[in-house]
Amino acid sequence: MCRLGGRVGPHCRARGCRLRGTGLLLLAYLAYLVLGTCVFWALEGRAIQDSSHSFQQDKWHLLQNYTCLDSPALDLLIRDIIRAYKAGAHLLGNTTSMGRWEFMGSFFFSVSTITTIGYGNLSPQTMAARLFCVFFALVGIPLNLVVLNRLGRLMQRGVHRCARRLGGRGQDPAEARWLAGAGALLSGLLLFLLLPPLLFSRMEGWSYLESFYFAFVTLSTVGFGDYVIGMDPSRRYPLWYKNVVSLWILFGMAWLALIIKLILSLLETPGKECSCFHHSPNGAPSSPSWRQGPERAPRPHCAQLGCYPEGSGGVTQRLEPSAQVARCGTDS
Repeated sequence: MCRLGGRVGPHCRARGCRLRGTGLLLLAYLAYLVLGTCVFWALEGRAIQDSSHSFQQDKWHLLQNYTCLDSPALDLLIRDIIRAYKAGAHLLGNTTSMGRWEFMGSFFFSVSTITTIGYGNLSPQTMAARLFCVFFALVGIPLNLVVLNRLGRLMQRGVHRCARRLGGRGQDPAEARWLAGAGALLSGLLLFLLLPPLLFSRMEGWSYLESFYFAFVTLSTVGFGDYVIGMDPSRRYPLWYKNVVSLWILFGMAWLALIIKLILSLLETPGKECSCFHHSPNGAPSSPSWRQGPERAPRPHCAQLGCYPEGSGGVTQRLEPSAQVARCGTDS
């Protein structure tokens, strides 16, 4: 039973509030996906049509200039070029090479696999390599998560240590925590998102905005594959380049995971989602008074009545004896 004396109990009121909040969250999530779909459709639809039309024009101009080449032969040549590009071979000049499947290229592919970036520009072609990739990712992805978790804890401890040192120098504790968090955010932005694009611009010939876009897409593990390092066969890359980028990916993902966790905690803690009102014996609703316990744990009678909101961080409801009511029902 959720009704007591013709009135809805606080447990049922809190459950209804949670259900409404979940429904609104799902609607907002769906609306956000629809918004992204419409924007991508509007921005990329026209561009892909223009690109396809330009490709067809270039194809027919080539057939008109080289009459000895018919359309099926040209289509076969295009398919071979695409297949060789996906396989990672360099086709410029009179010879081919291992290209992206050399040692450093294979190492970078392994990094992009276990970090779940998956640029999509390179994939194994033999069945043996595909089967190995399955088992390699099956063990490597959890291992990567463990490493990222450990690195994230080390970064978090460093921030807490800085906050304690600032607090030990007479700084206000709340202000010290704020300064340490702001310092970690700014230093991470500098080391992982603002300075690395300068290296990518130098080594790849991209603009700074293109390099910044690649940095964020990589660290967020989105990995579209439209920009990937070390793919220009006309450039000579030093051996240390992909090693340094691999370390940057590892530490940058750990830092960005902390930032995303902070944003997630802010989004999931909007404060009091709904208030619990208890009726006094005379029928008038009494507004509850909120108090935070010393151990940040809910009081026994409040836990039974379900009077503390979700995400309140241990903020409990202190009820006067005259405002306490019997338990409205049990949750199965």
